[in-house]
Amino acid sequence: MNGEALGPREALDLSALCRTSLYGVLAASWEIREHFKGSKVSLCAVINAKSGLCPENCRFCAQSAHYFTDAPAYALVSSKEMVDAAARAIGEGAHLFGIVTSGTSITDESEWAEIHSAVREMAARGLRPCASLGLLEGRRAEGLKKAGLFRYHHNLETGRSFFGTICTTHDYEEDMETVRVARGAGLSVCSGGIIGLGETMEHRIELALTLRALEVDSVPLNILNPIPGTPLADAPPLDPPEILATIALFRFLLPDRDIKLCGGKERNLRQLLPLALVAGCNSLMTGNYLTTTGRNTALDLEMIRDLGLEPAFDASF
Repeated sequence: MNGEALGPREALDLSALCRTSLYGVLAASWEIREHFKGSKVSLCAVINAKSGLCPENCRFCAQSAHYFTDAPAYALVSSKEMVDAAARAIGEGAHLFGIVTSGTSITDESEWAEIHSAVREMAARGLRPCASLGLLEGRRAEGLKKAGLFRYHHNLETGRSFFGTICTTHDYEEDMETVRVARGAGLSVCSGGIIGLGETMEHRIELALTLRALEVDSVPLNILNPIPGTPLADAPPLDPPEILATIALFRFLLPDRDIKLCGGKERNLRQLLPLALVAGCNSLMTGNYLTTTGRNTALDLEMIRDLGLEPAFDASF
């Protein structure tokens, strides 16, 4: 809170403290969250605008063509479907809305035209359109910015040293470069990862420090929801205290960034879900996810208000 940044050694010491005094650490991370973010909690929703048949082999992903799952596979939906979904989500209480597509990147010009049309219409309606379209080139990022895109999302997934364990079809540096390209085009950037892949707390700290160096605005944290048919289908679930400790660590390491709790939050935190906001989150993904059901926005709004917090977007980013 005085402007000094924690290093990896201090973060490891803090993670050890979480094992003996978790609620003391949560109280401190709450103070940091309150200092930098006040009482606001933003909500974002997404549409799975293009699903399945992804050539990447991420070991957790239901949409990978390398695995046999029940995930739907379909081509890009129309711009009208994207805009209508955004309008419904905003009407239910979301503050941001993301267009998400499967695949390494968008290469088809007709798909780009459809996405640009949707972004322009959302922006014209006063919404905050976001997109997660895979690896991104500079001219594409500039085109999205010109169309009215507010934020680009591209997860690093985990620390660099663990990445090769979960994906071998592209390089970590390509993901980092996409984050840089989006920032260079003047877009707000959302980048985080997923925990529960078999990584250690050291790998999570490594991810947080990389995101800090990249100066991302929003950090989504997903918790593995094992999907039958994927290599991680039988991965053991994380205990709620470990999840809360991880959220607190990210708040300590990224004190003034948005920390957004996303997929897997209901399944893994169960009755302790409200404590995620105490631990340091100031943002939630609401509604359904890409291939799994989520949580009704009305429940998220109720939880936020019951904690004495305010459902609102922090316009500083």
